[in-house]
Amino acid sequence: MASVRLPAVAVLAAVALLTGCSGGSDESKDSGKIAGAEESEKKPSPTASSGPGSDDRPKIKVPGDLSYAFDWQKTGDKDKDAVLADTEQMIKAVDMAIARQDPTHAAYRFYTEGPAAAGSEQFIQSFVDNKIRITGTKRFYNAKAQVKKDKTASLVYCEDQRKAYNKSLKTGKTSVTKPSKNDFVIYASRLRANDQGVWVNEELTSQRGSAECQA
Repeated sequence: MASVRLPAVAVLAAVALLTGCSGGSDESKDSGKIAGAEESEKKPSPTASSGPGSDDRPKIKVPGDLSYAFDWQKTGDKDKDAVLADTEQMIKAVDMAIARQDPTHAAYRFYTEGPAAAGSEQFIQSFVDNKIRITGTKRFYNAKAQVKKDKTASLVYCEDQRKAYNKSLKTGKTSVTKPSKNDFVIYASRLRANDQGVWVNEELTSQRGSAECQA
């Protein structure tokens, strides 16, 4: 099965969601039925939910075999905590679009704009082209947020992809890979608070094999 990989350094809105898959054996995770995006409706993850705040925010649901560990604590600062919360929702929204094989899904567009929205669409399309989605567990940690008076913010954080894999939507098989240093990715994002009070991701850069994220 073809694997979706990032270059060592990328400027994509959704790179934080890429699984660390680059080969390895395929292991079936179901009883032979085709694993499709409809799983996102039938079997939502316990961690999937609507975003904080307004009821106008999109409802986020991901497949039940995909889970998250956001190991970053609330800072006590209202704006910084909102940046972290909206980043969580953006990550899940892109995963939902991948599961539904919809590169223009409205949910991730709610949390992205400009280069970030364009990069997210490109990233999701790569999964659609390969007819795969993400399964397993993704861990995010070491988050450091800074908020300016003009309602812009920067966020740096790490991802551990050792337990996240690509799953074929044709066969239902998961590509299980050996852990490597490339499973550790560091991200730097730029956000701003829009008129609705949502912290929108405008840009995101990433680098695989981050020594800082392995420390």
